[in-house]
Amino acid sequence: MDIKDKVILVTGGANGIGEALVRRFVAEGARGVAIVDRDAPGATALAEELGRTTIGLSADVAHEPDIGAAVEATIAHFGPIDLLVSNAGIGTGGGVETPNEAWQEIWEINVMAHVYAARAVLPDMIARGEGYLLNTASAAGLLTNLGTAPYSVTKHAAVALAEWLAITHGDEGIKVSCLCPQGVRTNMLLAGAEDTAGAVVLAQGAIEPHEVAEAVVQGLAAETFLILPHPEVLTYFQRKAGDYDRWLGGMRKLQRRVREALS
Repeated sequence: MDIKDKVILVTGGANGIGEALVRRFVAEGARGVAIVDRDAPGATALAEELGRTTIGLSADVAHEPDIGAAVEATIAHFGPIDLLVSNAGIGTGGGVETPNEAWQEIWEINVMAHVYAARAVLPDMIARGEGYLLNTASAAGLLTNLGTAPYSVTKHAAVALAEWLAITHGDEGIKVSCLCPQGVRTNMLLAGAEDTAGAVVLAQGAIEPHEVAEAVVQGLAAETFLILPHPEVLTYFQRKAGDYDRWLGGMRKLQRRVREALS
């Protein structure tokens, strides 16, 4: 996909990776970019800064009617959506002991928001015979994230959903990519950089959001399913598939080293 003259909706677009994507899409000549975020003032401010080819919209992606309303507003303002970037996500630490409420919240935002977004745009895209879905997951969805079961589980689910969408709707003209970065210098990573095992590891090789945006533009142009801003993730993924038990043993060793460093 060439971004020029396309209509794009980005959830979680007011900061972090989402903001970097919005800025890059505008720079690439998108006809219209909807910045969707529960941080309404942030979305509005970014739209005002970037100008008439953007609009800021308030939405809680865990609430399906909000996503539907954002899609309708985008179409009313710019026309049919060519690319929907389901990017919003949250993180939380802890294992299986994490309270049910926290599990449910992260499930709604990291998984069901992708479902709601696809539901909202697929009928029109299929009717037109074209459309693109870009879902932000994480390298944790291909590998894991030390110290945070809810994040790892939901990101695995996000990758699985993207796979299913690509297989099921590919022959209907729908293209799908799944963005799986490792550490990116965003508020979410930095908030846990001192006390979460996974964040400690990721912070060491973290890249800037604009570098993720560059990888996304390249990935969309090539229409590849996996977009990996950290190329080494593919090697890790291949090693995991090649010898699962050895990979698990290596991850346990890494976890012990990180825990010792934190203690």
